[in-house]
Amino acid sequence: MFKHLSAVAGDPLLALIMAHKQDPNPKKIDLGVGVYKDDNGHTPILNTVKKAEAILLEQEDSKSYLGIFGATEFEPIIQDLLLGEDNELITSGRIRSTQTPGGTGALKVAADFISANLAEARLWVSDPTWGNHKSIFDSAGVEVKDYPYYDPETNGLRFDDMMATLKAETKAGDVLLLHACCHNPTGIDLQFDHWKVITDFVNERGLLPLVDAAYQGFGDGLNEDLAGLRHMAANVPDMLIANSFSKNFGIYRERCGGLSVIAESVGEADAALSIIGQAIRANYSMPPAHGAAVVYTIMSSPELKAEWELEVAAMRDRINGLREKLVAKLAASGVSKDFSFIKDQRGMFSYSGLTLEQVRQLRNDYSIYIADTGRMSVAGVSDANIDYLCESIAKVVG
Repeated sequence: MFKHLSAVAGDPLLALIMAHKQDPNPKKIDLGVGVYKDDNGHTPILNTVKKAEAILLEQEDSKSYLGIFGATEFEPIIQDLLLGEDNELITSGRIRSTQTPGGTGALKVAADFISANLAEARLWVSDPTWGNHKSIFDSAGVEVKDYPYYDPETNGLRFDDMMATLKAETKAGDVLLLHACCHNPTGIDLQFDHWKVITDFVNERGLLPLVDAAYQGFGDGLNEDLAGLRHMAANVPDMLIANSFSKNFGIYRERCGGLSVIAESVGEADAALSIIGQAIRANYSMPPAHGAAVVYTIMSSPELKAEWELEVAAMRDRINGLREKLVAKLAASGVSKDFSFIKDQRGMFSYSGLTLEQVRQLRNDYSIYIADTGRMSVAGVSDANIDYLCESIAKVVG
């Protein structure tokens, strides 16, 4: 039955990670993997997560199924983090949320919901966007279109071109995917004024915004990072939000995320959630329990929540500090290119401005692993490897 099958090319980023693992060079640097690392190159378990797991070990009394939407007490945790406590959308009941297996699971459920219920809706994504966005929506039968975003000439945002394309080519009923903060892969974020312009346009054109909030807390702060999302949520009739707890709680392998739907009325929100439940049942039936239980335990304890906020701030400050160090050391190395834009980017990733030829030379000659696009994970930089990294880049760039 399988003789006609041909193997498909794997994810190039996963192949890059595997190549790094197999490289015997002791100076090798992995700037491809998309997880937070400490200065020892290790992805740590947060202290608050360890404490929460200890509590669960003592108190957990069942391994029964959670139900389609996950733990009922988890819904307000999702909403409070995204919108802030006592937000009008929460108190009015216009937002409903469900637990999902990571942010990817949330996006997959959103894709199935859009495909089945929004006739002829096209999804508009930034150029570039997270590598899995297109695959997820393609697999659900949703047509995916690009809008301009990254400018390789300035290493900045093409906002005017973005809006010109959206105004010329979108139609009512289309879905506009936006990154809430810490844009993956570029690190270039929409500013608050941009969010206001886009919100007005969404309302004028009749688009459905879908916001991917995977990195809350890794840019400028837990609240600051979602200021644009919150403005949009308060000023549009309908909205979808996919969020992940993988990064800001460091629970990548626990696959914990959420999908939220905002509607014009409580009845519409409840109806949408019921249909989302059908998509969940057909996909994975019910979400895993452990990650959500950890998050709930932390967020429901004032002491653990306060400690967790400090841990998020420490991760954020380390990444932003690495950006500053990288720019300073590259300038001191005598490199001809101005890399100062790196310190203005946010989150774990940076479009470095390195060409494909330069990236491959770094990989082949110096065992420095950066994606072919020039996208690098800043969290992979450390005090131990930053000098070697900057010296190597200077040799390659000139």
